[in-house]
Amino acid sequence: MSKIAIIGATGRAGSQLLEEALRRGHSVTAIARNTAKIGSRAGVVSREVDVADSAALHAAVAGHDVVISAAHFSTIPASAIIDPVKKAGVKRLLVVGGAGSLLLPGGTKVIDSPGFPEEYKAEASAGGVYLDTLRKEQDLDWTFLSPSAEFVEGERTGHFRLGQDDLLVSAEGRSWITFADYAIALIDEVEKPAHIRQRFTVGY
Repeated sequence: MSKIAIIGATGRAGSQLLEEALRRGHSVTAIARNTAKIGSRAGVVSREVDVADSAALHAAVAGHDVVISAAHFSTIPASAIIDPVKKAGVKRLLVVGGAGSLLLPGGTKVIDSPGFPEEYKAEASAGGVYLDTLRKEQDLDWTFLSPSAEFVEGERTGHFRLGQDDLLVSAEGRSWITFADYAIALIDEVEKPAHIRQRFTVGY
């Protein structure tokens, strides 16, 4: 059992990560601006923290084995997460990544492909910057897990594929993963680290 702090624990990805960690018996600190929707649950400590408050985040993650960040990239720069985690002495940081920095056949990034939705470009671009920042990080055992192009609500099947830097596409031509199955892949990585200081991806 690990002590896991989840930043952004009330979001769509964060809430599924919370459920998956609890399902496996881990102790979780749920960090969010508003934790009301989490309520009182066995195995969960809720901490209301504005991630922009470095001292508060430092205090919230101290003493944990692992920190998982499910915060949005366009509003929270990498340093706002990385610096408090390092100061708290936590070595393992896992990040809910984006698909924009994954590669298509030929080496083009997904974000640079024709037809990439304009409304997602700011978040995807910031996610790429976050990954580049992690790749220069020497003190943390970080992992960045990119979902497939479609990151959606849906069932927890436990059946998916893992990849590295290339976008995964199903036999039907769709690139997708549910939040629930994504959570399985990321908590698997918490329990059995296989991608230290690497990005990997998950899809059907």
